[in-house]
Amino acid sequence: QVQLVESGGGLVQPGGSLRLSCAASGSIFSIFTMGWYRQAPGKQRELVASIMPAGSTIYAESVKGRFTISRDNAKNTVDLQMNSLKPEDTAVYFCKADVARDATYRILAVWGQGTLVTVSS
Repeated sequence: QVQLVESGGGLVQPGGSLRLSCAASGSIFSIFTMGWYRQAPGKQRELVASIMPAGSTIYAESVKGRFTISRDNAKNTVDLQMNSLKPEDTAVYFCKADVARDATYRILAVWGQGTLVTVSS
């Protein structure tokens, strides 16, 4: 079994910063793509940013230049540094990892439980 545990959400004023962290644990052979998604009330879950093991990244247009995703392959962690936050960034943020649990490399998509980010004055 593989678990993802997120931390770092909270309430922040517009223009402020937050850093989200996610740690994977359990039966892990290898982790491929790691990413952050978000879901605002009444909206579909959307990709915020993702990162490959070698470090290549993808960002949603709405967060480019403000958010930075990073990962530590040795610790099986992924972080999301969020700067210049806007009210429209308010959402539940979910960590996701594509995990191989053994040498068969069958990929399991694992999700964290989510952490709430509220941007409001």
